[in-house]
Amino acid sequence: MPRYGKLAQKYVKSALKRMKKGTLKSGRSGKIVRSRKQAIAIGLSEAREKGGKVPRPPKRKGR
Repeated sequence: MPRYGKLAQKYVKSALKRMKKGTLKSGRSGKIVRSRKQAIAIGLSEAREKGGKVPRPPKRKGR
């Protein structure tokens, strides 16, 4: 069974395209995203907001 749904794949693809184009910005600071991992995280976050099949992010320990 796949971990991510079609909607999540669409949003990640879109986020990576926007990163390469230079128009993808991070949420709070508004800086341009240059990291591939960060672009993927933003795409998954957007898909999660829209109700796509995306597992919850791992909980942070030691904070």
